[in-house]
Amino acid sequence: MQQISVSPVFVGRGSEITELTDALRRAGTGSPQAVLIGGEAGIGKTRLLEEFLQRACDGGAVTTLGSCLEVGAEGLPYAPLATALRRLHRSLGAEFEAAAAGSEGHLARLISEFGEADGEPNDEYGRARLFEHTARLFERFGAERTLVLAVEDLHWSDRSTRELLAFLVRTLHRSRVLLVATYRTDDLHRRHPLRPFLAELERLRTVQRLELARFGRREVAAQLAGILGTGAPDHQLVDRILRRSEGNPFFVEELATAFEDGCGAGLTDSLRDILLVRVEGLDEEAQRVVRIAAEGGSHVEHALLAAVLDDDEEALIEALRAAVGANILRPDSEGEGYRFRHALVREAVSDDLLPGERHRINRKFALAVEAQPQLVPCDALPARLANYWYHAHDPARALPTALDAARAARRRNAFAEQLGMLERALELWDQVSEEVLAHTLRPYDWAETYPPGSCDHSPADADCDRIQLVDVLAEAVVAARRCGDRERGLSLAKRGLRLVDEAEHPVRSAWFRINRARMLGNLRRSGDDEEIARAYRLVDGLPPSAVQAEVFALAAGVAVVRSPRLEHLELAQRAIRIAEQVGAHSVEVHARMTLGSLRHDLLGDSEGGLAELTAAVERARQLGVPDLLLRGINNLASMQRGLGRAEEAVRLAREGLEYADGNGLQRNIGNILTGNLVEALADLGQVREAEELLAASELVGLPGSHAEFLDRMGGDLAVLRGDFATAATLLAQARAANRVGQAQHSVPISRLAVRLAAYGGRPLEARAELLAALAEGGRLGYESDVYPLLVEAAGVEADSLGLPEAEAGRAEVLAAIAAAGADLRPRSPLHHGWARLLEAELARARAADTPEQWARAVTELRPTGLPYPLALALLRAAEAEVRAGRRESAAELLREAAELAAARGDRPLGAQIAALAERAGLTLTPAARPAAAASPVQAVGDSFGLTPRERDVLRLLARGWTNRQIAEELYISPKTASVHVSNILGKLEVGGRGEAAALAHRLRLFPDDLAPAGR
Repeated sequence: MQQISVSPVFVGRGSEITELTDALRRAGTGSPQAVLIGGEAGIGKTRLLEEFLQRACDGGAVTTLGSCLEVGAEGLPYAPLATALRRLHRSLGAEFEAAAAGSEGHLARLISEFGEADGEPNDEYGRARLFEHTARLFERFGAERTLVLAVEDLHWSDRSTRELLAFLVRTLHRSRVLLVATYRTDDLHRRHPLRPFLAELERLRTVQRLELARFGRREVAAQLAGILGTGAPDHQLVDRILRRSEGNPFFVEELATAFEDGCGAGLTDSLRDILLVRVEGLDEEAQRVVRIAAEGGSHVEHALLAAVLDDDEEALIEALRAAVGANILRPDSEGEGYRFRHALVREAVSDDLLPGERHRINRKFALAVEAQPQLVPCDALPARLANYWYHAHDPARALPTALDAARAARRRNAFAEQLGMLERALELWDQVSEEVLAHTLRPYDWAETYPPGSCDHSPADADCDRIQLVDVLAEAVVAARRCGDRERGLSLAKRGLRLVDEAEHPVRSAWFRINRARMLGNLRRSGDDEEIARAYRLVDGLPPSAVQAEVFALAAGVAVVRSPRLEHLELAQRAIRIAEQVGAHSVEVHARMTLGSLRHDLLGDSEGGLAELTAAVERARQLGVPDLLLRGINNLASMQRGLGRAEEAVRLAREGLEYADGNGLQRNIGNILTGNLVEALADLGQVREAEELLAASELVGLPGSHAEFLDRMGGDLAVLRGDFATAATLLAQARAANRVGQAQHSVPISRLAVRLAAYGGRPLEARAELLAALAEGGRLGYESDVYPLLVEAAGVEADSLGLPEAEAGRAEVLAAIAAAGADLRPRSPLHHGWARLLEAELARARAADTPEQWARAVTELRPTGLPYPLALALLRAAEAEVRAGRRESAAELLREAAELAAARGDRPLGAQIAALAERAGLTLTPAARPAAAASPVQAVGDSFGLTPRERDVLRLLARGWTNRQIAEELYISPKTASVHVSNILGKLEVGGRGEAAALAHRLRLFPDDLAPAGR
C-alpha cells in the first residue's frame, strides 16, 4: 500500500467506512458497485481511501490504485487506468495475462507492456473495441474474486478516462468489481467537465456519492493527539488549531507540525504560508530541488529529476532525503520517482515561482526528455514533452511537439486528447516563424479521405510533405467527430471552409462539407441535405477521387433512410466505380451495401438486393473492418426479416452479435443487432426468448446507441402481455429520439401508437396517429412495417363503424389507407398476405367484407410460418363465417387462431378470439360439442359480469344515446341510468362513455344492433 499521509491514527469517517464496506460486500455478491467520494482539498479523501483499501486487502480483495495527473497531463489519456493496470500486472503476473488473453492487441493502447497495438483502424469503433476489451478484462478479474479499482483526483481526469470509467460503471454486470473514485468539490466550477459526468453516474442505482465533511472539535483533538503523541492535547491548542484550520484535516496536520517546530506563533493566516512553512524550513539546496520537482508534474521520475538538476548525485540524494524527511515529497510505490504528499503543497510551491523561473524549469525538463527519452514511460513521452515545451512558453518547440502528441493520442483511440493537442497547435500556429512551419513540423497524419495540403504540390516540390494549417483543421474535425464533440467539430469545419478557396480546391471544400453533414445528422439538425448537395456540386464532373466517391456514397446512403429515388441508385453505382478506381476500399463496400438496399427498395429486386448485400458483407469480412462488416450483417438481417424470412434474420442477427462481442463492439452496435434479433424472434412467435434478450440486454439506456429501437421493441412486447401502461412509457421514450423522416424507425413507432390508442378505446387518436405517419412519406422498401400499420388502422376504422364520433372523416381516412396500400410493392409471400388482409379490412370498415376475402388472406399467409398475421386473418375469417351461419367452420378457424395467439403470448388478440367464441356460443376446446346458440346479450353478461339491465344500457350507450334518452327508452329515471353507466364503466375498466362505446363496437358485442346516434 502506498502511504502519503502523516497522521499516525485514522480519525473519524466511521459512516463513510461503513458505506464503503457495504458497497464492497454487495460487489462481492456479483453486483458491481461504484462509490464517488467528494470533498474539498485536504479533507482526507486519500487517507480514507488508504484505510479502506487496506481493509479490503485484509479481507481478501484484490486492490489497485491509479491517480489522475495535474501537471503535464494534457493530452495523456487513460493515465490512472494505465497505472492501475500496470500495478495489477506486477502483482498478479500470469493471472493478469490469462485474464487479458485475446485482448492484448487492444489493451496495448492502455499499457505498453502488452507490446504493439493491433493494426485495426483508429476510429470511433476502435475506441469502442478498446472500451469493450477493458470491460471484459475487469469482468474476468471479477469472476473469481472481488476487485477494487480506485482512482484518485478525478477532477484532473482527462476526458477519455472519464468516458472509459463511465462505460465500465454502466456495462459491468454480474462481476465482483468495486470502483472507488475521489474528486475535489472546491475545484468544480460551473463549467467543469466533471460535473455532467457525476450527474450522469449518480442516476444509476449502483452508484453512491459520498461527501466528506470537515472535522469537528472531537476529531481535531483526536488527530492532534495522534500527531503530537499525547493522550490529551492542550485545550487552547485544540481550539486555536480548530479555528485556523476550520476542521480541514490537512491544515490540522500542517499547523500541528508548525507547532512542533516552534513556529506556532509566527505563522500568518495566509493559506500559502501555511502550506509553504514546511518547505521554507529546508536548506536552500533542498528547497531548490522541491521547486524544480513541482514543475515536473504530480509525479516526477528520479532519473528525470537528476537529469534536470545535473547536480552531484550525492547532493541530490541528500536534498531529496531532507524533503522526504520533512514529509513534503514521498517516494512512489514503485520506487522510481516522487510525488508531493499533497497536491496543495505542489500548487503552493509552483505558485511561489517567478514567471521566468517557471519557464526556465519547464525548458530544462523538455531538454532533458528530448536528450534522454527513456527517462519517462514511452506512452507518456509525446504528451509530457509537448506540455513541458508549452509551459516553457516556447512556441517554436511547443507546436511540433503538440502535433506529435496529437498523433500519438489518435493511435491510442484517445480522440478527445488528440483534439486538445490539435487545438493547442491551432493556437500556436500564428506564433511561430515561417521557418518553423517549413522545417520542424511532422507531415500530415490522417483524416480519413481528406486530401492534404501537400497534395497541392508536385512530389518533387520541397513542400510536398509540409503540413498546412487547413490539414491540422481537418485532423481536428475528425477528432472532434469521433470523440463526440460535434458542436466543436462543426465550428472547426466551418473554419476550414473559410480557409479553403472553393474554386481552387473544390475536393477539399467538399470534404469539409460532408463532415459537417454527418455531424448535423448526428445532432439531428437541419442543413445536412444542403451540405451534401453543395458537396455534390463541387465534385461532380471532377477527376475521380476518394472524396468524390465518399460524397456520392453518402448522398445515396442518406437517401436510403429518407426518400430514395432512382438517381440515388445510379449515384451508388458511380461511387462504387470511382472507389474501385482510386482504391478507396471501405467507401466502395459502403456504397455496395447502399446499392443492395436501393435495389431492394426502389427496383423491387429483392433477390438482387440480397445478392449485392451478401457480396458486400463478404468483401467487408476480407477487409477486416469490423464496423463495416457489422453494418452489412445488420442490413442483411433487416432485409431478410422484411421479406418474411424471420428464421434467416435470426441466424444473421445472432452471427452479428457474436462477432460484435468478439471484436469489442457489443455495446456500440449491439443495440441494433439485439433489436433485429428480438424483432425476428417476435415474428416467429418466440416471444419468451425475445423478452429474455431484451431484459438481459446491458445496452438499454446508453446514450447515442439506438436505445430507442429497444424501447420500441419493449413497447411491442408489453402490448403482447397486455401491459399497456408500460408500453405507453416505452413509446414516449422511443419517440424522444426524434427520428423524423426515417421510416425504419417512425413507421413501427406509429404502429405501436395506433395499437395502444385502439386498445384504449380511442379510435380518433388512432386515426390521428395514422394520418401523421402517412404524412411523413418515405415508405418504399418498408412494406413489412407499413402493411401491418395500414391493416391495423383499417381494423380500428372497422371496429368503430357506427360510432358517431368516428363517422366524420371516415371515408377520407379509408381512401388514404387504400392509396397508401396501392403505393406499396409486395415482393414476398408475406407482403401478398398482408395485402389481402388490407383489402379485407378495408371492406370490413365499409361493412362489405366477405368470407372469401378472408379465406384468400389465410391462404396467402399460411406458407409464411409467421403466427401473428395468420392468427389475425383466422379471427376475421371466423367472424365472417359466424355472420354467414357456418358455425363449425368458424369454430375450427377460432381454435387455430387461439393456438397461435397463445403460443405467441398475445393476450389482447387471445381476448378478442375468446370474446368472439363467447358471443357466438362456440367452444375453443375441440373435444367438446359446440354449445347451443346463445344470444349476444348473454355473451356480454358472461364476459364482463354485467347485469341484464346493464347490458340493455350498454347497448343504447353504444349507439351514442344520452342518459335521458336511455332513461326514456328503458322507463327508468335519468339518475338511475347514470348509476348504471357508472357501473358499466367500472366493469369494462374504461375511462368514459366514448371508450365504453368504442369497446363495444370493437368487440362487436352487439353486431346486429348498430344504429345511428339518437332517435
